[in-house]
Amino acid sequence: MKQRLAILGSTGSIGVQTLDIVRENPDRFEARILTANRNWEKLAQQAREFDADTVVIADKQPLRRRCAKHSRDTDTKVYAGEEAVAQVAAGGGTDVVVNALVGYAGLAPTVAAIEAGKKLALANKESLVVGGACVMPLARKRKAPVIPIDSEHSAIFQCLVGERAPVRRLIVTCSGGAFRDFRAEELANVTVEQALRHPQWDMGAKITIDSSTLVNKGFEVIEAHWLFGTPAERISVLLHPQSIIHSMVEFEDGAIKAQLGTPDMRLPISFALLYPDRANRPGERFNFLNHPQLTFAEVDRAKYPALDIAYDCLRRGGTAACTMNGANEVAVAAFLARKCAWLDIVRAIRYALERAAFVPSPTLADYAEANAEARALAAEFLQLKN
Repeated sequence: MKQRLAILGSTGSIGVQTLDIVRENPDRFEARILTANRNWEKLAQQAREFDADTVVIADKQPLRRRCAKHSRDTDTKVYAGEEAVAQVAAGGGTDVVVNALVGYAGLAPTVAAIEAGKKLALANKESLVVGGACVMPLARKRKAPVIPIDSEHSAIFQCLVGERAPVRRLIVTCSGGAFRDFRAEELANVTVEQALRHPQWDMGAKITIDSSTLVNKGFEVIEAHWLFGTPAERISVLLHPQSIIHSMVEFEDGAIKAQLGTPDMRLPISFALLYPDRANRPGERFNFLNHPQLTFAEVDRAKYPALDIAYDCLRRGGTAACTMNGANEVAVAAFLARKCAWLDIVRAIRYALERAAFVPSPTLADYAEANAEARALAAEFLQLKN
């Protein structure tokens, strides 16, 4: 029986690659629901190709009319607004929700899908960074499987399959992003174009900038904590420029398991969708002889302060990580719009964390307030800078 998919963020990098997996496995999957933020043209094309039942464009006007125009000759239902994205995530007619949304906007659909008891293939790390304390207990209560799509967390998940032994340490690997070969003093004047030049991965603009600051890696540490129940002091980050080992798990007896492969997100996507099976994927296989040397190094914490900020937010708990995320989203958008310097991203995060209210045991409503306050504080900081 085919799995019926709802792909949230189908026009983004993860969404497009998820549809590649659907194309490769037409006997296993149907893409029934597709959503996008603004890219109505690509969304309409995808809806036609996959004969989707429903599409949602999160940005309401005038995109709903345009998308509807392109869907008149089909039976596809068209909805608009962020609320509709959460509604279709919880709605009937699908078995699996692939959350490939970017940022805080992914939290509400994650909660909706889990409330409905659906299997969640999760690429939206902010769902757990912001609201892991609410999301994971809810998943256990609803018996809703949460399978990670992030390459690092998929690697850890794969290493843990079949294991019953206690885990001593999770080792999250890190490419170092666009500026790994830059000296700290060179970072003051880096450009958007330079920051978007990731040495290994082809990703969306937001996550590529997050990789350049290592905010993304800090968020992955927080996500790993919630996914695997591992405390901060037992999660390590190791610089691995080749991006071949996607992450590792060390067990109590000293054994270390690693998951290796080329930097291709289709592997963790297909694993999340097919688990416990694996896909028989086309394409060239990994060749060790082409990669005779794998290297590792400590992360330069002075050059990348965002990593320690994320660890601190994890240890503090409450709304701290939500504040970090909200400030980061505003600052990254400003940097991409050329309205602030690259170094201002982390400065805005610090500014918000120093001034934001802190709620130690937040509800989902508290997260919404913390997110709004963090965004306002980051905007305030960036205006002060200008």
